[in-house]
Amino acid sequence: MSYLPYISDNDLKAVVKTVVDSIIQAQARAEERMYDNVIDPFSAIFDGAVQNLNLEDWLVQENARQIQKTVQNKIGEFHQNILGSIPGWVTLPQGLDICNTNRKIFAEIKNKYNTVKGSDKVGIYDYLSLHLQKPEYQNFTAYYVEIIPQNKKNYNKPFTPSDRTTGTNRPLNEKIRQISGQAFYALATGEPQALRMLFDVLPDVIANVSGSTKLNDKQQASFRTLFERAY
Repeated sequence: MSYLPYISDNDLKAVVKTVVDSIIQAQARAEERMYDNVIDPFSAIFDGAVQNLNLEDWLVQENARQIQKTVQNKIGEFHQNILGSIPGWVTLPQGLDICNTNRKIFAEIKNKYNTVKGSDKVGIYDYLSLHLQKPEYQNFTAYYVEIIPQNKKNYNKPFTPSDRTTGTNRPLNEKIRQISGQAFYALATGEPQALRMLFDVLPDVIANVSGSTKLNDKQQASFRTLFERAY
C-alpha cells in the first residue's frame, strides 16, 4: 500500500530525503563551526543564567537552534517539491514555483503567513500579475500560497495587498488569489485532507529514508498537537 494517494512513494521519499540529508549536514556543520565565529559571551551568560543552563547544555541548545534555522529554510522548498511532484504539476526551475498547465494554475509558495512582510506582498502581487500578462499564461489563475495560515484560517480569496507608498490596495483580480496551505493542497490533489495526510505519514517516511527509529504512537500524538494548533 502506498503512503499517499496523490503522490508516488518514490517521489515522496525523494523529497523527504532531501530535507533529512540537509538536517544531517546542518548537524555536522553546526558542530564544526560552533567556535569558528566568536560566541557572544554576554548573550550566552544571559541566556544560560535565565534558563539555568551550564555551558555544555547551552551549547547543545545553540546547536539545535542553528539546525532549526536550516530546517525552516528547507520546509518551504519541501512543500514546493511535494506539490510539484503531484501528477499534472511541475516545479519550475526559476521564477514561479509550481505550475499546472492543464488546469491553468501557477503559484508562489511561502511557508508561513509572516514569511513575507506585509509591505513586501505588493511585490508578489505585481510579480504574479506580470506573469498573467505573458502569452503562455493567458487565462491562468495565480496563487500566493501561505502553507501555515494566520489564526488557523482556511481561505481562498482575492489577493489585494496594501501598498504603503500609495496608501491603496492593489486592484481586486479574481485571477490573483491568496490561499492557505490546506486549501491549496486540497485544490492541487482533490483530497480535502491532503495536508493532514502528508503530516501523518511523515514519521514512517522519515524513518524509511533515514534509517532512524520511527516515532512511537505517543511521540507522534504529541507532535500532532502542533498540527492542530496550526490548522
